This record gives sequence, structure tokens and C-alpha cells, in this order.
Amino acid sequence: MSILDKHAILERNATLLLVGSLLVVTIGGIVEIAPLFYLENTIEKVEGMRPYSPLELAGRDIYVREGCYVCHSQMIRPFRDEVERYGHYSLAAESMYDHPFQWGSKRTGPDLARVGDRYSNEWHVQHLIEPRSVVPESVMPSYSFLKETNLEVKNVAMHLTANRDVGVPYSDEMVENAEADMKAQADPNADTAGLLARYPKAKIGDFDGDPARLTEMDALVAYLQMLGTLVDFSTYDDASGYR
Repeated sequence: MSILDKHAILERNATLLLVGSLLVVTIGGIVEIAPLFYLENTIEKVEGMRPYSPLELAGRDIYVREGCYVCHSQMIRPFRDEVERYGHYSLAAESMYDHPFQWGSKRTGPDLARVGDRYSNEWHVQHLIEPRSVVPESVMPSYSFLKETNLEVKNVAMHLTANRDVGVPYSDEMVENAEADMKAQADPNADTAGLLARYPKAKIGDFDGDPARLTEMDALVAYLQMLGTLVDFSTYDDASGYR
């Protein structure tokens, strides 16, 4: 009996076809599920990724609080039009310290996964104060109040500790220096050697243009300026072939 004949028997017998289908699904399910029981992490780590600095973390909280994710995704898909417009497609590891992550497909505004270093601090501040002054067609509301609102994080160290409890690898040193690091990152005259050792590639500067105050604008701009800047994508082969 040929293979075709055997296959015809399987196709014509509903019971055999059901048993065969269940067998295939069972084997496939075991192959996919079983490794999850002994793998500690299913996300491939990439060089350069680190936890958010205290100021960046505070900025991210403001980003979420103000609902920026409703109009801006942080997920560049491996399609030509997206890669050519926004940059290298997003890696899962880039969101491994996000709670919650900002992936999505809603884009009333552009994707922000690679917005870091694309614009100056002054541009971001002006854009947040009056979006249409720099992007005439923008429908984004004004967030001018951020520059007038002092940044208040009741307990910076506990903020990092809470994130450590859900898997973000903040060290004891990071927790101990959390409040000082938050202030130093927005002070261009501060000694930031320790900060940069703990958080490589952290952007340092007076983000909101007012050195006398630490504001929510400082925190949000610090977060935006970091997005997409930690990984050196020139060291990765782009499997999609798009550059």
C-alpha cells in the first residue's frame, strides 16, 4: 500500500483523522510549552539595556499618567515602511523593565520608540507646551502645566524597591543613591560620575530650561530623550534587511 493510499484512508476515516489531529496538536503543544517550565527568562538579553534611572522612571510614570500611550506606541514592527520611518524594529528586551510595557498599534501621533536624541531638550519642551508651534498639524493637547509643576516623588528609594520586587534589577547601591541621582541628572553642574556608572548613557542636563527647579517637565523630557538610545543597533544584523 502506497503512502497516498494510507493518507486517503486517514482522510476518509473521521475517527482516525481526529486521533491523528489530537496527536499532532499534543506533540506541538508539549514542544512549545514544556521549555517554559525550566527557562528562567524567555527574553533574549541585549547589550546596553539597563533599568531606568530614577528621573527617567519618574518621567515614564508621568507619561503613563497623562495617557501618552493612548496616541503613541513604542513598538516598531519589522516592516519596510516602519523601519525606514522610525528606525530599527523593536526588540523584546527593550521593554523587559517596563511595567506595563508600551507596545501597541495606536498611532494618532508617531511611534516614540526611537525618539531619544532626535530633537533637542528645547524642542521637546516647546512641543509639550504648545504642540502646534513646532508641528502645525498636531492634534496633541498642551502639557504646559508640567513645567510649572514641581516633581514630587514621595520616596524615590521605595519607588525603585517596588520595581525591584517585580523583577527590575536595581542594586542596593542604586536604591541608596536614588534621590541624589534623580536631582543630579537634571543638574548640569552636579557630579554625575556615580550616576553614569550606575546608569550608562543617561542624559544629563537642565531639561526644562529652569535650573532653579526640578519639575515634571524635567522628568518627562529625560525619559523621552532616553528612548531608543541604549542599544547600539549597528552591532546587530537586521534580519529584515531594512536599514
